[in-house]
Amino acid sequence: MRKPKKKLKLKTKRAAVKRFRLTATGKVMRGQALKRHILTKKSPSRKRRLRKQILASDADTPNIRRMLLA
Repeated sequence: MRKPKKKLKLKTKRAAVKRFRLTATGKVMRGQALKRHILTKKSPSRKRRLRKQILASDADTPNIRRMLLA
């Protein structure tokens, strides 16, 4: 007698978990680019502004949510 087939559980993309987070309203936040290297020529105010997270674009949000299984 065969066992009934179970539906496989989907795994969250771990790379996406490290890069994105969801707000309480379900929007996707991401870190800013251009803050990893060659920081000597960037002004302190520019580097300070780059610290903050911003919303991911509306076009990318569905794919990111699928990777996060949210």
